[in-house]
Amino acid sequence: MKTISPRPATPQFDSHAMIELHGIVKRFSNAAGVFTVLKGVDLTINRGEFVSIVGKSGSGKSTLLNMVTGIDHPTEGQVVVNGSDIYTGITESQRSNWRGKNLGIVFQFFQLLPMLTLLENVMLPMDYVNLYDFDERPKRAMELLTLVGLEKFANKLPMLVSTGQQQLAAIARAMACDPPLLVADEPTGNLDTRSADTIIQLFEGFVAQGKTVVMVTHDPSLTSRTHRNIIISDGEIINEAVSKCLPQLRHRHMLQFTKIAEDRIYQPGETIIARDQPVDYFFMIRKGGVEVILLDKENQEYIVSSLGKGEFFGDVELLNGGKAIANVRASGNAPVEVVAIPRADFMNVINQSPITAEAIGKIVQKRLDDHRIADHRSVRAN
Repeated sequence: MKTISPRPATPQFDSHAMIELHGIVKRFSNAAGVFTVLKGVDLTINRGEFVSIVGKSGSGKSTLLNMVTGIDHPTEGQVVVNGSDIYTGITESQRSNWRGKNLGIVFQFFQLLPMLTLLENVMLPMDYVNLYDFDERPKRAMELLTLVGLEKFANKLPMLVSTGQQQLAAIARAMACDPPLLVADEPTGNLDTRSADTIIQLFEGFVAQGKTVVMVTHDPSLTSRTHRNIIISDGEIINEAVSKCLPQLRHRHMLQFTKIAEDRIYQPGETIIARDQPVDYFFMIRKGGVEVILLDKENQEYIVSSLGKGEFFGDVELLNGGKAIANVRASGNAPVEVVAIPRADFMNVINQSPITAEAIGKIVQKRLDDHRIADHRSVRAN
């Protein structure tokens, strides 16, 4: 399939990225004044990723999707999708044509045309952008309906099939022009559990073929099946390391941590925390791994545990108010990337979030027990 872009990709764009958002701001004006929905959003989604976007009502999820799909315009910032800046230097007509060939959109309420059969609905995007030979379009539409299990209903009107089947038809329509990117806004919001599972299986199949899928959802059971879960709160993207390490936190606390977080990189073998030294930060691992190390009576090192992406350290010392009980150093052959939260800010949020404090407390106790067992074994070995 020939791909037509409104502008050719330039070297400044990341060839591995399907979506790049740089400093996206969106403001709306009404009688009450100016309201800022998106507040300088930076986000990169790579090709072949299955990404979920979550957030409370009014957080900016749908507005964010509208920036990616070209349905709405950012007030400030740059949107690059599939190597093309979709807002700079192109007309609405060009953007609409680009969208038809590069992007599939699945709406919560299906948006099927009621006077057309399911087959005709699926053919419609091909007709709109004049893609595929005229005689080939019905065959391709039928293949897509077969893919979603609706081949027996191809000649029925939308009102004569179930809501789950309507959504399946909407997905077939979204894939009509074989787009590299599929964007879905609450695609399972009106479906039962079985139908929702069928939808997600289809999305997983598309991703396996190399497609990129971005889905807005409120369902935690669905976010667990995506590669990444992006949380938006009050128009800002929450640091993914924070949300992954501390899922019990309220979104406002996650956002608080995001704003004060310090990004740090440590080289392989570099010490991050030294035993018997004060610990002033709570660390969350974004990429790479670390080793927690103790010394025996002969000062020989032994590894107590290894931690990786989505795990944290420094919690034992911060919650117990003491010095480090072990050495922590970067492991592996590549640098480890961490997010660091100062002691005072960490303790302030923990005091406001009993659920998080309880969850971390259990991990702290387990680590203390592990260290005691390790120390005991070391003594016995000597």
